[in-house]
Amino acid sequence: MRHCIYPGTFDPVTFGHLDVLERAARLFDSVTVGVARDSGKTPLFSAEERLELLQPALAKLTNVRATVFGGLLVDFATAEGATAVIRGLRALSDFEFEFNMALTNRRLRPAVETLFVMPNEAYSYCSSTLVKQVARHGGDVAHFVPPNVAAALKAKFA
Repeated sequence: MRHCIYPGTFDPVTFGHLDVLERAARLFDSVTVGVARDSGKTPLFSAEERLELLQPALAKLTNVRATVFGGLLVDFATAEGATAVIRGLRALSDFEFEFNMALTNRRLRPAVETLFVMPNEAYSYCSSTLVKQVARHGGDVAHFVPPNVAAALKAKFA
C-alpha cells in the first residue's frame, strides 16, 4: 500500500493546502496529514485547534486521516509506515527551503522520499501568514479558507 505524509503547520489550513492534499489523496492509497506541534513558528492556533479545523475538509477524502506530531518528520513518517512525504510548492521562493529540507531528510532516512506538488495556480499566492494578516485587519478571508476556518479566525481576532 502506498502511504504518504503531508506535514505542515496548517496555521490555519488554506484552500491551497487542501488542493495539495487532494492531489496527494489521488496519488497515494492513504495519506496522513501531520499537524506539526513544534514547527519553529509561533502559531495562532494550538496544534489541537489546527487539527480540529482540518477535520471538516477531510470528511470527503476517505483515504486521509490527520494527527498531531512532534519531533523529526522522518521519524514520524517511519512510525506511520509512510514511504513518502508530500510538500507543496507555491512559488520559486519556496523551493530553496524545501530542497534543503528534502536533502536533510534523505540523509536522515533514505527510504523516505520527498515529492513536491504544486497547487492549482489560483492558490499559488495564498499563505497562512497572509490569511492571518487579512483576518487580523478585518478583511474577508472566505476566498482563502473554508468557512469553519474563517469563523475561527474571526473569533480569534474579535
